[in-house]
Amino acid sequence: MSDNKEKKPEKEEGAGKEFLRALTFFSQVGITMAACVLIGVLLGKFLDGLLGTSPWLLLVFSLLGAAAAFKAMFDLGNK
Repeated sequence: MSDNKEKKPEKEEGAGKEFLRALTFFSQVGITMAACVLIGVLLGKFLDGLLGTSPWLLLVFSLLGAAAAFKAMFDLGNK
């Protein structure tokens, strides 16, 4: 038996691969940014509860998490 299936043109395959590559890149950026900020917030809340400095360490670590997220985004963009 022979297959009568036609192969996709190379342009369509290349476009699909580029779309998936872009999708994974933007997903990685979003997840990295969210994780950096979330870790900063959780660490700040934990240390505030431990040391009784509410809300100062939460604010400081939230800002540090946001800064780390922007640095990570910058580093991912340079790859």
